[in-house]
Amino acid sequence: MSGLPVVGQKLDLKQYFAGVKPDLLDVEERIKRQAREFDPAILGYIEYALESKGKRIRPALVLLMARATGGIDTTPRAGHANLAVIVEMIHLATLVHDDIMDGATKRRGQPTAVAKWGAELSVLLGDCLFAHALKLCTHFEEVEINRAIADASREVCSGEILQTQRRFDLKLTIPEYLKIISMKTGALFRVSTELSAFINMEKGITEEQRQAARVYGDCLGLAYQIYDDCLDIAGTENSIGKTTGTDLEKGKLTLPLLHVLQQDLGAEKDAIAAMILHGNESDRQKLLQVVLERGGLKYSVRKIQTYLEEAVRALDLLPPGEFREALQGIPSALISHVGNLAK
Repeated sequence: MSGLPVVGQKLDLKQYFAGVKPDLLDVEERIKRQAREFDPAILGYIEYALESKGKRIRPALVLLMARATGGIDTTPRAGHANLAVIVEMIHLATLVHDDIMDGATKRRGQPTAVAKWGAELSVLLGDCLFAHALKLCTHFEEVEINRAIADASREVCSGEILQTQRRFDLKLTIPEYLKIISMKTGALFRVSTELSAFINMEKGITEEQRQAARVYGDCLGLAYQIYDDCLDIAGTENSIGKTTGTDLEKGKLTLPLLHVLQQDLGAEKDAIAAMILHGNESDRQKLLQVVLERGGLKYSVRKIQTYLEEAVRALDLLPPGEFREALQGIPSALISHVGNLAK
């Protein structure tokens, strides 16, 4: 990708998770234990999917928001730890399915499930993870929690369908793209933070504060997905731990490219359309240069920063303290990191 800005360092959020590290370790063990609930004949597949080397951002958000809104509910199978396990299992299920659709061979530096076992088995593996996460929801007595998690799961899948439906669609608008990523990524971020605060409403958290937690998760999720889309253009496989360049190849029109398509392209319009619809690898490299020259990355970075600033403002309604500061630190770190893309 000659001439493109390349992000060579991974985004490291561990320092912001330090205050809930013991809680995260507990969640990690709980996630691994879920494999025992499956038939021994498929144990190896489930363990491979669950033993991810991911950032565990969603579980960390559950725990940080819990600490920021009154403390972690330790109810054995219906507290914050269980919520963290549920959202991460749903997330892992979506990754298995994403990799099938994208034909991705690497995820976090390891072979994907589809690369190891093929699409047929991997589809069923993702389904197993989804179903088990929803089973865990039944331990919560509050119907509102079960409904919110089911709604979020439906939104994630619906967003993926919409994205797949609109591949190679040159008429896709930026508002439509934002709706899709709000569903496929934002849904799990906002359910993580909102439900974490909801569990603590008996400790004095207000409805206004619960909604603030929701806004924080939603805006952070939107920003994170746009950032991830930018990395597909400006990242490296080593730095982000998964196959890069798949969005253009698979016809996913993300924000940097959509910003270009909404411009007055004049004589370039037909050539750009041809590169998107029928281009080879060489054409895609040219298209990435066009995205850079016409400000697609810079525009996307500004959009990311806008969402992150809104996320930080939402936290003003929460009680002050170290855990609110940690939640504020996550978008601040991301703002600093994405600045490299715009240079």
